Amino acid sequence: MTNAIVTTLTASVLLYTRSAGVAYFVAGALLCSLTVKVLKRCLRQPRPVVVVDGRRKKTYGMPSTHSAVITYYAAYISLACAYLPLHPSFPASPALSRVLPPLVVVPLASTIAVSRIWLGHHTWPQVGAGVAYGLFFAPVWFRLWVGGWNEYGRMVENMIPR
Repeated sequence: MTNAIVTTLTASVLLYTRSAGVAYFVAGALLCSLTVKVLKRCLRQPRPVVVVDGRRKKTYGMPSTHSAVITYYAAYISLACAYLPLHPSFPASPALSRVLPPLVVVPLASTIAVSRIWLGHHTWPQVGAGVAYGLFFAPVWFRLWVGGWNEYGRMVENMIPR
């Protein structure tokens, strides 16, 4: 359920803004998820024994993909609010565009990460590893954007009719 909500909200923001920066953020979330799934296949640590709909989940648990990606969201959004110029499609109010998003996304991300343990899908170390991965991945991806990839984003954005 969380996946559907987060994906729908992300797609809505991307379609509303038509921003290269938001598209880059989304690409980062996808890459974060894919790289965590590769790590899971390498580490091969089983999940806690939980039966869902009469079946045991067969995927691996270390690190937690949900925890990694939602932590990436929280960290990247916080960095973007602190350091990036506002896109014209976002509200000009600093309270709405700079302060409110981190105040919403950080507690939400924390709750989602911990819920993976409450629901029995992961252990504390699996969620901790996912959170650590998201906290590592977000600033690296952000640094690539501010380090020059944003120039390509501007070129692409200028080609899109408004």
